Amino acid sequence: MALPGARARAWGWAAAARAAQRRRRMEGAGGSPSPEPGGPRAALYVHWPYCEKRCSYCNFNKYIPQGLEEAAMQKCLVTEAQTLLRLSGVQRVESVFFGGGTPSLASPHTVAAVLDAVAQTAHLPADSEVTLEANPTSAPASRLAEFGAAGVNRLSIGLQSLDDTELRLLGRTHSASDALRTLAEARCLFPGRVSVDLMLGLPAQQVGPWLGQLQELLHHCDDHLSLYQLSLERGTALFAQGALSTHNWTYWQCGQYLGIGPGAHGRFMPQGAGGHTREARIQTLEPDNWMKEVMRFGHGTRKRVPLGRLELLEEVLALGLRTDVGITHQHWEQFEPQLTLWDMFGANKEVQELLERGLLQLDHRGLRCSWKGLAVLDSLLLTLLPQLQEAWQQRAPSPVPGG
Repeated sequence: MALPGARARAWGWAAAARAAQRRRRMEGAGGSPSPEPGGPRAALYVHWPYCEKRCSYCNFNKYIPQGLEEAAMQKCLVTEAQTLLRLSGVQRVESVFFGGGTPSLASPHTVAAVLDAVAQTAHLPADSEVTLEANPTSAPASRLAEFGAAGVNRLSIGLQSLDDTELRLLGRTHSASDALRTLAEARCLFPGRVSVDLMLGLPAQQVGPWLGQLQELLHHCDDHLSLYQLSLERGTALFAQGALSTHNWTYWQCGQYLGIGPGAHGRFMPQGAGGHTREARIQTLEPDNWMKEVMRFGHGTRKRVPLGRLELLEEVLALGLRTDVGITHQHWEQFEPQLTLWDMFGANKEVQELLERGLLQLDHRGLRCSWKGLAVLDSLLLTLLPQLQEAWQQRAPSPVPGG
């Protein structure tokens, strides 16, 4: 997957390190060609679609490479990032997340090239959160250090389980000992900036042994632990605790984000093209077709769906309630200045029942779930979303334009 030959790899890593150092020097000296920090801002997701093998539970957009030309993929990722940044009018990138697939299989030089392109097209602060997803078998300490030199400052490790039998069931290529070794090495290189994924709900899995795994992980890593329920359709995040991820927080707060790479999703207002409505965008899935479109059009956007104001409010509600902060009044007002949270939910009998049962809280801070409510959020949304839709239909016409 990486550049062939030890000499080429060494050159790539050195070039990656030089690019990262150049970005830091330019930032420190105030000589960056990037636009000013103000103006529209967004998170950036970069999808690396390749894996060593397909895990038994995964239906993400990923491919087993056969004769991959990484230089071509790198060029297209750079081109699409520049195109969508200009199209969106985004002037400041708050965070970058390299996901997949298995982006730790990419060369550090590719990561550095993408970051360099972002920094040249928009303002990318030197302290921006830059996350890379990594699997233990493709992330020895030396390679993690090279990604750090390329500009990565946060790791998300796909550990999934500390039971070798469960790992084999999932089709993972690492063992529990591999996972713990990678975790220890990552924490040394990126102290306080390592997140770990742990799955639950596997076939024949018992609560007691799983809690034992959780306790062991908390002993080894207290930075950021994400718990995922196994789903044969897609791994849906149930709960996350620990350190805050700037990139994930953009999702939960319905901020703008650009999706770069095959099958990536994005949500932004294309101000650079004169747009005034936020759009949901999906890039072409298959890597070869995506690269052809990028080389022809500058990006591989396959589908664009304008989001109405009600759809946006539904996302604000469903995503905001996933956090312990919930939805503050100030945050809600950014998306709906006319109807307050009190107007939407304060007088509804079914919502009042949820409040009385201690599942929801609506007060001077805003609307949020209790810890008990977070565990049954999907069922709460069955009450909250219809009430939002009903209140929206009954509202007076708003002078504020959509989007």
